[in-house]
Amino acid sequence: MRIVIADDSDFMLERLQEMLNLVDQVEVVGVYNNGIEALAALKILNPDLAILDNKMPGLKGVDIIREIRKEDHTVKLMLLTFYSDSYYRIQAMKAGADYFFSKSEDFEKIPEVIAELINNDNYFPINNHN
Repeated sequence: MRIVIADDSDFMLERLQEMLNLVDQVEVVGVYNNGIEALAALKILNPDLAILDNKMPGLKGVDIIREIRKEDHTVKLMLLTFYSDSYYRIQAMKAGADYFFSKSEDFEKIPEVIAELINNDNYFPINNHN
């Protein structure tokens, strides 16, 4: 599974890469710290999954998701945020996110979800990760 990750925090980018290195069949094909670069990369790299922070310089993750969904309905899109209330979950779902994770509550579940995606192409529980 080819993955692009984008977050304005170097710590989060490093932590995500460490976590993804533990999952078989994962290749991180791009790492970005702002939304504009991430959107451009997504259009060129055609990853299987993008993990996007919601609050980044340039473009927010939810805005990137809206833009990608205009052209691509196959890439799986995961939104990360420290804000776990329902407002942000609803905004992510409306934009077209497949997954929503709170960095403070569900962050550690990300590798498990990716492994399940790889092992079962039908595994696609939209926004059910609390």
